[in-house]
Amino acid sequence: MRTKLVILTTILASIFIIGTITPVLGSAQLTVTVNPDSDTAVASMKYQRAIFIDYSEGGKLAGDLAGKNVFVSFSADSSSSGVKNLMEKLNSYILSKNSQAQITDLKVHYTATMTGRDGSMSIDYKIELLPVIEKFVIKSYSPGSPAILDVDWRGFGVNGPIAIGTAEYGNMEINLPISFIQKFEPELAAAIVAGDADVLTKTRLMNADGVKNQPVGNWHFLFDPTGIQADASQHGLAEELAGKVISSYTMGESNLREGMIREQIYEATFTMDKVYTLKTFESSDNANIDIIGFATRETSGTSEVFGVSPEPPEGYATTSTGEFPAMILYGMAGMAALGGVAMMMMSRRKLAKEKGHMEQTGISPSQLTGVATSASAGGYQTVRGEAQVKGLDDYDQHKNFYEEDKPQVEEKKESDSSSTKGALPKGWKPEK
Repeated sequence: MRTKLVILTTILASIFIIGTITPVLGSAQLTVTVNPDSDTAVASMKYQRAIFIDYSEGGKLAGDLAGKNVFVSFSADSSSSGVKNLMEKLNSYILSKNSQAQITDLKVHYTATMTGRDGSMSIDYKIELLPVIEKFVIKSYSPGSPAILDVDWRGFGVNGPIAIGTAEYGNMEINLPISFIQKFEPELAAAIVAGDADVLTKTRLMNADGVKNQPVGNWHFLFDPTGIQADASQHGLAEELAGKVISSYTMGESNLREGMIREQIYEATFTMDKVYTLKTFESSDNANIDIIGFATRETSGTSEVFGVSPEPPEGYATTSTGEFPAMILYGMAGMAALGGVAMMMMSRRKLAKEKGHMEQTGISPSQLTGVATSASAGGYQTVRGEAQVKGLDDYDQHKNFYEEDKPQVEEKKESDSSSTKGALPKGWKPEK
C-alpha cells in the first residue's frame, strides 16, 4: 500500500511539473488576444523547421558545403507581390475548417539560414505571419447572454507553393523547404529531389493543423482577474484592459490530456557521389489565446466556440477580494504537499535500508567486562584496562606488557631501599 501511494504521489507531482513546461520551438506557434467588443484581432503565427545534412564521413558535399553561409531575410505586406494571393489561400483554408472568420490584412516575415560546418550543414527556416482577423464574433454580448466567438480559424495554414516578390532576391518561394535549396544549391537540390528525402523537403512549412486538431477542451485554462483591481497598471496591464478580466487558453504542454511533448525527427537519404543522410527536426505545435472577459469553451455541432461574459459567475474560483483564483492556489499547495509527503516517505525508506546494512554483527557489549591490565610500579598504579568476554577464565594469553614481572627493576628498588633505610648524616652527633 505504501509503495502504491509513493508511486501515485510521484506521478501526480511529475504531471504538475511537466505540465508547466512549454517547448521553446514548434512547427507552429500561435499567439493572439481577442476582444469580443472589437471583432478584430491581430494574431502572430510562427512556422519553424530545421534540416540537417550529414557528410561527416567525407565526400563531395564535405568539400562543397563546409564553411558555406547563406542568410536570407525579408518582410512583406499586402502591397507586396504575392501577399494577396497568400491571403486568399489562407482564407480558403480557414473556410475549409468550418470557420466564418477571415483575414483582411497580412504582414509576412521570412528568414532562412544555411550554415555549412565540417561534418554537416544545417538549414533553419522561420516564417511569421501577422494577420488581421475579423468576423470571429458570432454573437455579441447582451445582459444574461454571453458573446459567442468562433475559434475554428486557429489552425490556419496554406498548401502548395507561395511566391513572394522581393526587391533583393526577386520572387522567393517560402512554403516549400526545397525552394531555398534550389535557389542557392541547385545541384544538391536535384539530388535530394531524386532521392527518398524529396518528401521531407516538399512538406509545407505553413502547417498549423496540430493547433486545430487539439480540442480546446484539452487546452490549459487560466482565469486572470488582475484587470479588475484598482492598481492593475502596476502589473503591466494596458490601460484599455483596466476593469476587465482575461481568460487564457494554452496548448502545447506535456500532460495527461495532450500527451508528452517530444521532438519530431524524420530521416531520409539521397545519393550524389555517395549516400548522404538528411534529417528534419520539429517539436509539437503550441498556442496561446487570450480572451478579454470570462471565457468558457462550448461546442456547436462539430465546431468549438468561446462563450464570453464581462465577468465570471459570482464566486467562481476566486478569493473574497477577487484576486488570484483560489482553485489554482489550493491545487498548487496540494501538489506541493503531495511532493513533500513523497520525498519524506522515500527518505524514510532509504534511511531504514541504510540502517539495515549498519547493524552490529560482532559480540554484544553486554557480554563484555572490563579487566585491569597495568601492574604497580614504585607504588604507582595506572588505570589501563581492556575488555574481556565474560566467562573466560584463561586470561594469561591476553596479559599486557605492564603485567609482566620485572625482577631487575624490583631488586634495584629493594637494594636502594635497604641502603638508605635508617642512614644518618655524616658527623651527626646526638645532643646531650
